[in-house]
Formats: sequence, C-alpha cells, structure tokens
Amino acid sequence: MDYSTARDLLQSQGSPTEDPNAFLMRLKQGKPPVPGQVTTLLLALKVLYERLGGAEFLDRELVHALYVLAIESRYYYDSGRQQGVNWPPLLDEDLMRIAIAVKSIFSGTWEGS
Repeated sequence: MDYSTARDLLQSQGSPTEDPNAFLMRLKQGKPPVPGQVTTLLLALKVLYERLGGAEFLDRELVHALYVLAIESRYYYDSGRQQGVNWPPLLDEDLMRIAIAVKSIFSGTWEGS
C-alpha cells in the first residue's frame, strides 16, 4: 500500500460518510467491521507513520480523520456494549491497536506491534 492510498483510506474510514461499510459507520450501527478491515486500517496507519516520520506538521484534515477514527471507534464500541451488542472477541484489542498507532503518528515514535 502506498502513502496516497493509505491516506485516502484512513480519511474515508475516519470521516463522516454515507458508505454503510465504512469502519465507523458499521460500528455506529452496531455491526462488526468487514473481515480484514481492521488489518487494512492498521497497515494504512503504519504506512502513514513511516512516510510522515519526523514531519514537524501534519495537515488538519488528516489529523481530524485520525483522531475521529481513534476516539469515535472506541465510543461506538462502548456504546454498543452497553446496548448489548455482541462484538467480535478481538475488536476491543483491535481498537486499542488503532489508538496506539494514531498516537504513534502524532508523537513520531512507533508504539504499535
């Protein structure tokens, strides 16, 4: 995956959208991610981290998408649990991996696995 593809993917998955299969939209609807979706997101986050490396500045649109992806995914997961959604067993850990990868991009130090 190249940088442009990774960036586009993360912005589409971490921004308001009408796509019913977008990561946040599925969580918001109480549906699990599409198979392979989390793996693709984590790969895209790693590609962004590697490309942005020591960048002093990140563009606001990208930062917003990353922030929303990390924060709202956790919110929708927790909200779904309170409503009795039976999430896949590893989704909680996957959301933590996404948040750690986003934090790594912001800090410039990779903390992911």
